Amino acid sequence: MLGSGGDVGVPGDAAESVPSLDGVTHRFVELPGLRMHVAEAGAGEPLVLLHGFPQHWWGWRAVIPALAEQYHVVAPDLRGAGWTDAPAHGYTEEQLVRDVVALLDALELDRVFLAGLDIGGILGYRVCLAHPERVRRFVCLAAPHPYPAVSLPVIARTWRMWRSFATALPALGPRLVSRGKQRTPRQMMLGDTTDADVWSAEDLEHFLGRLRDPSRARAAVALYRALAMGTARRAAAGSYRDTRLVTPTLQLYGTVLYDGNRDAAGHPGLLHGYERYADDVTLAHVPGAGCYLAEEQPAAVVRRLLDFFAAN
Repeated sequence: MLGSGGDVGVPGDAAESVPSLDGVTHRFVELPGLRMHVAEAGAGEPLVLLHGFPQHWWGWRAVIPALAEQYHVVAPDLRGAGWTDAPAHGYTEEQLVRDVVALLDALELDRVFLAGLDIGGILGYRVCLAHPERVRRFVCLAAPHPYPAVSLPVIARTWRMWRSFATALPALGPRLVSRGKQRTPRQMMLGDTTDADVWSAEDLEHFLGRLRDPSRARAAVALYRALAMGTARRAAAGSYRDTRLVTPTLQLYGTVLYDGNRDAAGHPGLLHGYERYADDVTLAHVPGAGCYLAEEQPAAVVRRLLDFFAAN
């Protein structure tokens, strides 16, 4: 394991571009067919954090220090993201789940607490379904569960996803995320937050700079297409309803994506549909946040995670 920030085994300018965060160390873990970058902090029971799009481990920077006071925090860059390898292949739901499980095996982590944001939340759900024995408790931040109740309100809201559909296109997507001022990934982030000032210019450069490499742009689009689009189609078709969610789960949501269409309890109707297929799911609203909850409301997210994980 290497020191905070600094060289993580990447040659040249790439090594210098790895953001530094006090108390965080970095290393590469050799998995079958993939070299994965992992940021780590703290000691104790393991807590794995899966980042969103178009981000990498730095998306957890505001919550890692507080979580590391009680847990061994492991924040990997997913296949094709951050400083993990960006191979041409392997961007399927099944392989991405295998990547996470292979990381747990390589780090000799039998069971972990797990949290995932956005596409990381989607992936986290799939890990829980495929390998419930590996996850003690799961927190999903701003991502859909595997059992959506498809309805007219859900369909009507798909117009908001036009940038997502464009980004997922194999030829157009890499151009949109990597070229020029990278307006599309910027707008995807800024449009899904209640506070555009949550990111400094340096933060945005940490995220968007990695996407200017054509191979990473293609990988990012493939990763997004697999998790945000492929799994959504499967979920809408009911593909996961034969597999029960037995992992105790906390579903955190903000305001931007789930406004309106609320039930009598105040929960967004778009988040329901899981009731027949899950043992233990709790919904909780994080006020003053959009999609990027861990950056917009880090204190609230830390409190929610610590309380939920302590409730064993």
